[in-house]
Amino acid sequence: MEEEINGFYLDDGTKVDPDLVAKPSLCITCIKDDDPSELILCTLNRIDQRDDPEFKCYAYEPKPGKPEITNLK
Repeated sequence: MEEEINGFYLDDGTKVDPDLVAKPSLCITCIKDDDPSELILCTLNRIDQRDDPEFKCYAYEPKPGKPEITNLK
């Protein structure tokens, strides 16, 4: 049987389904949310902070016409 090596994994080797990681409100209002070239980096950031009480993203850029939101839980 072949071992699957694609996807997202935690440091301990546990595979993570990115569809089950909540998308913070900050991400929804970010211009990069609609950019396929940012998908992997944004997903890794969300996975890395999945258990943190406060989500932070230093690459955040608000969508045009949307108010800027910072550090949402």
